[in-house]
Amino acid sequence: MSEIKVNKISPRTNCGTVTLGDSGDSFVIPAGATITNNGTQTGFGREGSVDWQTGSIKTTTFTATSGEGYFINSGSALTMNLPAGSPGAIVAVSDYARNFATNNFTIAANGSEKIGGETNDAILNVDGQAATFVYVDSTKGWINVQNAEDTETGASPYIQATGGTTADDGDFRVHTFTGPGTFSVSAISNVSTARNTAALLVVGGGGAGGARLGGGGGAGGLREFKTNSATPYTSAPGIAACSGIVLTAQAYPIQVGGGGPGAPSSAKAVNPGVNSSGLGKTSAGGGGGGAPCTPAPNNPQPTNQGAGDDGGSGGGVSDMRTNTAYRGAGNVPSVSPPQGNDGGMGVDFPPSAGGGGGGFGAVGTTAPSPGSSPSPGQAGPGGAGGATSITGSPVTYAGGGGGGIQPGYTAGTGGSGGGGAGKAGSGAGTAGTANTGGGGGGGGTPCGTGGNGGSGVVIIRYKFQN
Repeated sequence: MSEIKVNKISPRTNCGTVTLGDSGDSFVIPAGATITNNGTQTGFGREGSVDWQTGSIKTTTFTATSGEGYFINSGSALTMNLPAGSPGAIVAVSDYARNFATNNFTIAANGSEKIGGETNDAILNVDGQAATFVYVDSTKGWINVQNAEDTETGASPYIQATGGTTADDGDFRVHTFTGPGTFSVSAISNVSTARNTAALLVVGGGGAGGARLGGGGGAGGLREFKTNSATPYTSAPGIAACSGIVLTAQAYPIQVGGGGPGAPSSAKAVNPGVNSSGLGKTSAGGGGGGAPCTPAPNNPQPTNQGAGDDGGSGGGVSDMRTNTAYRGAGNVPSVSPPQGNDGGMGVDFPPSAGGGGGGFGAVGTTAPSPGSSPSPGQAGPGGAGGATSITGSPVTYAGGGGGGIQPGYTAGTGGSGGGGAGKAGSGAGTAGTANTGGGGGGGGTPCGTGGNGGSGVVIIRYKFQN
């Protein structure tokens, strides 16, 4: 094989033509060689082929250059002006941000030229749309030779989602909602249903403590859904019967219930917490703690003054009632496994005291029991909550509030999991801890205000990588 090495090949006459080989010959460009075109190409099939400008994503109105393709990142509606048309000119565009449906992309012809035989602009308004235009002649002008309206993206082997506050626990992602929001699933796994299964914790808002020797507020209902094989972690007791939530690509509204507001003794209100919900599951707000001479709206007793209210966990009874029928019932409405427990009873003799609000893990109690001689006296502690490691470390939620008591004695302690303590003597009960669903503590006497219930929380956990 012969070899010729030169720096330049030129025709014998000025502006002449150099011909390489004869018809049927082949030329091989070896690996690593580069051919640079600084002039005008002809006969290379320009129609249907463009050089995509990946280093310059378009975000504002611009004028196109023939032979180029552009990625459009439209934060608002914008326009591309076509270049002057000459037969064989070509321009292409693609929806980089997948939002042409929201921010329409306009393609404007040059002067009086046509697009598809019409003098009107072309509008791309489908998410992910891509189109290629070639100038043919003055009759039809620019013709769309290729259009894709549902361009594919890479398939994900795991869930992809946004919303709330995110944190990672190894290969698992956790979304925590401490207020209303949206959990948006943009993609699900194409590998298995197990990878589309999420764990869910929903805790309702805690009930407020009752005023003036009031019962402790009941904790917000606690419901947890999990599948150990998909989202392994240590969960709250009594959760084994639940299964995880299989997600689909959609937007899930999230509601986080507020705690019941503690009312002054003059109002004598019974204030329950607000329900929380997410991924189609709801946990009830905790029942408000009973206050003297105050009807509890959800307690079925015909003369229910001083009764605790029903809810996720029930509110404790005020000092006025010693009958167990007057304590707020937990797990209302009924679900399985139960979302909470009953409130505790009050005592009606010196020292007068309110019962503790129910918690997820235990009923609210009263100490001493009715009929005993208190020495020393103590109001009812709130029921204990339940611990779960859905976030990656154990956290206890849904403790009941403690009952209030006369001065000189011991107020009821709040249950583990955010329950607020009751008050001994004049003053307000302690508020339940925010985003635990803890019940508020009962107020003391005279004129003691019930403590606010703690707001609830919604937490979602799923596997996002190996």
